[in-house]
Amino acid sequence: MREITLDVALGRLHGLHWGEAGRPRVLALHGWLDNAASFVPLAAHLDGIELVAIDLPGHGRSAHLPPGADYSFAGAVHSVLDAADALGWERFALLGHSMGAGIASLIAAACPDRIERLVAIEALGALPDSAANTVPRLRDAVAAGRALAGKRLRVFTDLDTPVRARTLARTGAVDEASARLLVERGVREVLVDDARAGWEWSSDPRLTLPTMLRPSEDQVRALIAGIACPTRVIYADPPQPYLPEPRRSEHAALLPDGTMVVLPGGHHLHMEQPAAVAAAIGGFLAWRD
Repeated sequence: MREITLDVALGRLHGLHWGEAGRPRVLALHGWLDNAASFVPLAAHLDGIELVAIDLPGHGRSAHLPPGADYSFAGAVHSVLDAADALGWERFALLGHSMGAGIASLIAAACPDRIERLVAIEALGALPDSAANTVPRLRDAVAAGRALAGKRLRVFTDLDTPVRARTLARTGAVDEASARLLVERGVREVLVDDARAGWEWSSDPRLTLPTMLRPSEDQVRALIAGIACPTRVIYADPPQPYLPEPRRSEHAALLPDGTMVVLPGGHHLHMEQPAAVAAAIGGFLAWRD
């Protein structure tokens, strides 16, 4: 594993690289408020590929969006494609978890000429919303964005505190080992008032804002049906409340060339049970034309 940097239109993206050139190329996209370290446990079990996991914009060590810009799945598409261009990758596979799987779904549907395969862990397409919630969601998002301006980040005097916070998070909770991997890449060192070393989250606070607009269920279904490449979807059991059964199985069934695997575990099963997830992926990413 080695650290890499990629200079794109947004600024500098950071990431992690495994494997050798000449093998099937796989670009990995992490979940919301995670970072490239999300794939460290799984990478140790994946053979026969060249794997790059990037810190998505606003996450980990990568650049934040400029003032006044909003984070969205659609906005992330160009940053991911810019990263692939910076790597010199014209065609490649995508491996995504949660939010990263949603972004990967958009790219696979939008760029069938570039995406060879897709592995989507714990998400597929995007989260739908009803038409009736359009205006309330928009109002809440705008109000939250205006209220966020000027708020200061919390400073931690030790790393055990943010690690504990990740293990207890209402959404995205993970075991301690996984939390430490994410935290060590997701904080930056600062000086506290008495000149002692402290740490604060390096992720952009705007990532915590509500999504302004979400697609309808019909739009999500059309998006998934438009993913032409071979796709493997891996879900944890029990399902997440925001993507219940039978909806998630119905979505996976819309894939023109897709298979779905369900494994016992939590939302971050690729970190907490990497060997089982790698076995479910099998040789799917290490294909040869």
